[in-house]
Amino acid sequence: MRSLPLPLALTARLTPVAVLACAGWVLTSGPETPASGEQRATGREPVTQSASGPSTTAVPKTYAAAPAPCTSLAKKTITSLVPGAKTAGKEIPSSDSDARRTCSWNALDGYDYRWLDVSFEIMDSDEEAEKSYQGRVEDKKGGGEVPGLGDAAYSVVDLTTEDGQDTREGVVLARADNALVVVTYNGSDFETKEAPSTDEINEGAIKAAKEAMAALEDGAA
Repeated sequence: MRSLPLPLALTARLTPVAVLACAGWVLTSGPETPASGEQRATGREPVTQSASGPSTTAVPKTYAAAPAPCTSLAKKTITSLVPGAKTAGKEIPSSDSDARRTCSWNALDGYDYRWLDVSFEIMDSDEEAEKSYQGRVEDKKGGGEVPGLGDAAYSVVDLTTEDGQDTREGVVLARADNALVVVTYNGSDFETKEAPSTDEINEGAIKAAKEAMAALEDGAA
């Protein structure tokens, strides 16, 4: 079957970009001092007083560095979600690979196009990660919570049309302690000009997010 050239809108997507990375990316200047009640609840060290003045003990982070994103998914998952893609994926360059890493897979299989991104973002504290997570959820209307995925997770699917071609895209945001997992999954059918169903995109994005979360948690064990 002869493959068709990509429309301009989708050709532009093939330029490696860090999907959703800039939205809500906030770095704080340092850890807050926990109150005594919080210290009892979380086990974090309180501020201590010494002869030379007050000092703080840094709270250890659950996740110190982002795992390798291109090996976070099983090969059978990649071939299922992105038929025709190289399972090795392509890691997008990052200015700080400890704090943020992203891998992309995309392929045109006949007339069907699929794109999948998996990103890990490591922040300085649980509070910072929670703030970033909540800010991104507020920017993504019309979705819903995903139970059983990290400490909190949210999924949303949108349909766009450009030059008569439909594209459906799903985004899953998940948080575990001081880390975020962000999955973007979309697809188009260039023969029918239609897009995959909402269920197909949503279920595929959630499946990838669950495997990525498992890879994150395994790395911290």
